[in-house]
Amino acid sequence: MSEEASLSPVVLAVPGNEALAGAVLAGLPAELGAELGACTIREFPDGELYVRVDTPVAQRRVAIACTLDQPKDKILPLLFLAATCRDLGAAAVGLVAPYLAFMRQDERFRSGEGITSAYFAGLLSRAVDWLVTVDPHLHRWRSLDQIYTIPSRVASAAPAIAAWLRQRGQAPVLIGPDAESEQWVAAVAAELGAPHVILSKVRHGDREVAITAPDLALCQGRTPVLIDDIISTGQTMVAAIEHIARAGLPAPVCVGVHPVFADQAYDELRAAGAGEVVSCNTIAHASNQISIDAAVAAATAEFLR
Repeated sequence: MSEEASLSPVVLAVPGNEALAGAVLAGLPAELGAELGACTIREFPDGELYVRVDTPVAQRRVAIACTLDQPKDKILPLLFLAATCRDLGAAAVGLVAPYLAFMRQDERFRSGEGITSAYFAGLLSRAVDWLVTVDPHLHRWRSLDQIYTIPSRVASAAPAIAAWLRQRGQAPVLIGPDAESEQWVAAVAAELGAPHVILSKVRHGDREVAITAPDLALCQGRTPVLIDDIISTGQTMVAAIEHIARAGLPAPVCVGVHPVFADQAYDELRAAGAGEVVSCNTIAHASNQISIDAAVAAATAEFLR
């Protein structure tokens, strides 16, 4: 074993991501001997950033924990921390971002628009050596490899969601609120051996959504479970909840992989008639009931061996 490979990995947290860093460290194999490192990132009075890495990182593999909700507040600290680690001689620097931002702008819908998913991928690909995330919003891009030039691992939330639903002891029918959700709904349905249906969505704006559906007869006698990868404004879910109510079905359980919950989205879902609103802990929120820590740690371990 080379001297470089024999040095134990370091896990660092961008401020606000300490719980994520701790969960990643706790889930790594003991034989890696990984260490929770310390760093300081703070603002100067003029708004510029001060960055210091307090744990030695020379010749060590570094994993930076930073989920990327509210990305404009996190990007510069992340980029400067990664650059500092590289400058201090880290063998490799990777990013653990359970929620990966800027994936939805994957096409130029109007003349003059920027395709920010591609630009952000280029930015991160230059800043770090590898990436771990959970169920990125892949719609028009078939895989992260189309826009990221670094190795990546995608941890699936489907097994954890299926395990949570299985523990409830109910007979679910899984419902996707739109065609984009089918990949996640189908994965959970396959884990459970449960039926699933996909609704059709027409979006008229950021907050205007119309839902139509196939025959919901197979939902009779089952607990409807709405699943989507990202709940942002929540309007797609709200429209789906209202459609389910008109069909005479019970109040659905709403499950989101990434609980962005912009503005009052969570309260609006409850007011619309959701029986329960739960999420995976890719973003810290009161609705977190489904842990994806083990899957994220397992994916991270692949880059730290």
